[in-house]
Amino acid sequence: MKQSLSSRVSLIYALSVRNLWRQRRRNTILLVSVICAITGVVVLNSLIRGMQLQMVDQVVYNLNGHITLHAPDYRSDPAITRGFLEDFEEFTRKLDSENLAGWATRIKIPAVVMSERETRGVQIVGLDPAQEDISVVADLPIEGSFLANSADNRIVLGRALLTQLRTKIGHRIVVVMQDINSKSKEVGFQIAGVYDSDSEGMEKHVIFAGKGALQQFLDSKSITELSIRFNTRLIPPDGLESISQSFPNLETVDWKNIDPILAFMYESVNAMVYIWLAIVFTALVFGLMNTFITAVLERTQEIGLCKSMGMKSSLVLYQVVTESLIVMFLGLIGGLLLSWGVLQLLGDGIDLSAFAAGVEMLNLAPKIRPAVVWQDVSIVVIATVFLALVASLYPAIRAVRLDPLIALRD
Repeated sequence: MKQSLSSRVSLIYALSVRNLWRQRRRNTILLVSVICAITGVVVLNSLIRGMQLQMVDQVVYNLNGHITLHAPDYRSDPAITRGFLEDFEEFTRKLDSENLAGWATRIKIPAVVMSERETRGVQIVGLDPAQEDISVVADLPIEGSFLANSADNRIVLGRALLTQLRTKIGHRIVVVMQDINSKSKEVGFQIAGVYDSDSEGMEKHVIFAGKGALQQFLDSKSITELSIRFNTRLIPPDGLESISQSFPNLETVDWKNIDPILAFMYESVNAMVYIWLAIVFTALVFGLMNTFITAVLERTQEIGLCKSMGMKSSLVLYQVVTESLIVMFLGLIGGLLLSWGVLQLLGDGIDLSAFAAGVEMLNLAPKIRPAVVWQDVSIVVIATVFLALVASLYPAIRAVRLDPLIALRD
């Protein structure tokens, strides 16, 4: 029985390869089309996924973290009066069991900054530089010097804001903010340095001060946020709930709530990927089906002769299906190998600095680097095999239904 089955499989395979080889030119064009389609799908999906993940990275990295904890009413009125006390030992104990890259406590409040010539509204961020390896602060290019520690009573501005204020490094500026008693307080700061950022908006509106120094100026020991970053690019499935349970008295906000527009764009990308897959593979299946219908029509007399000599209809069906699977399998292997080569060439990313305004609006980095999501690749593999079967089904049924006498007469 096993030998009979093996012989049958060998016969079907040999006939399928022979038929494909007889129409080398047409099948080569079809094979190249399949390779190009799969390469295009995998490469474009990788670029789209890279763009999608960079959106998340930008939000998480730009002083937000995956999860931010506030006092319940802080987001409606971001003032130091809506802060909470920092307990380093308690925070460490509660967060030690989580899979975190790190956490940082900060003060974020609105302020007005004045030089001798100009005045601008800004957000002043009080931080401890030792905690900021989880944020963009650790990688900002600095001219001059950054804050030495939390108690440093100097200030760091963005280059765009420095230009607007028409001042220089080493000069003093005045910052007006509300203290713990909701009274306006003017504090003079020396400019320690200037940072450059990919985001001009950040350069214009965010200034950095030492957290401890800022607390002293505001007559408060409070902080306004605890920012948490996980070791993974996205929040683990139970991460938000776990953090929320550990800090029941604080409002837990994930990156999607911090930037809901970007969160919507992130979800839209998922839909776009699957729509793109559906369009490409639908076009591919029609092309494949058309090719094999033509192949069946060209072999009408041959199929009729084989059936009149006793070939079972099932063997005819398996033969047509096998031809389709061979083409799609070779196309899949070729497409995946070509995709790997193209992605290696694009490893350093695609430079979008020429479209700086649009890139900043989408909250993207100046370079889009491809990111291979293996779930997408597995979908491509499964879809390729499935569509090979679907595309060969109608031609195969047409071949099975041929009347040998009519086929021989034609």
